[in-house]
Amino acid sequence: MESTLDLLRQTVASPWVYLLIFGLTAVDAFFPMVPGEAAVITAAVLATGGDPELVVVIAVAALGALTGDHVSYAIGRGGGARRLARLPAQSRRRAGSEWARRAVDRRGGLILTTARYVPGGRTAVTLTMGAVRYPRRTFLLFDAIATASWALYCGLLGYFGGLAFERDPVRGILAGVGLSVAVTLVVEAVRWLRQRARRRGAASR
Repeated sequence: MESTLDLLRQTVASPWVYLLIFGLTAVDAFFPMVPGEAAVITAAVLATGGDPELVVVIAVAALGALTGDHVSYAIGRGGGARRLARLPAQSRRRAGSEWARRAVDRRGGLILTTARYVPGGRTAVTLTMGAVRYPRRTFLLFDAIATASWALYCGLLGYFGGLAFERDPVRGILAGVGLSVAVTLVVEAVRWLRQRARRRGAASR
């Protein structure tokens, strides 16, 4: 365990760690299996020792996530828009795409911000926004807010986890990741309950 921890400390002490964080958070935006969030939390836990720099970790994570979201948006805008245009006018998928278009037009900023805390949600939302041709400048504005808040959240979560378990960084990492998972589950539960309440309200009418 000690040798693993020493190796981890040596890795995060290298300037290359920032490039690694950037790459993981960027790819995580359109390939959710990549542990971008865990990487940010881990680096932030170990930042309690002064290396890496917490502020730089947060900034690089935000920039990586912003870049990845724009790649996902571009994928949706390129391929998704053409597929949506070819859907039959009366088909269920066409109706669903029109509903998505109206939803992002009305609450696009809120949807984009909250989706960043839902596993796979940010990928689905950014792809959809590209496919329905959500305005690029507005997307950039709200996505900058979303990625900055997410990076700050992960960074502070890891940093304070590291302070709480200063003598045992592994526990700090586990605590940070565990709390992140718990918050995600709460967000998902609230979203599911709200959707269920809407469906019941619609059925009663």
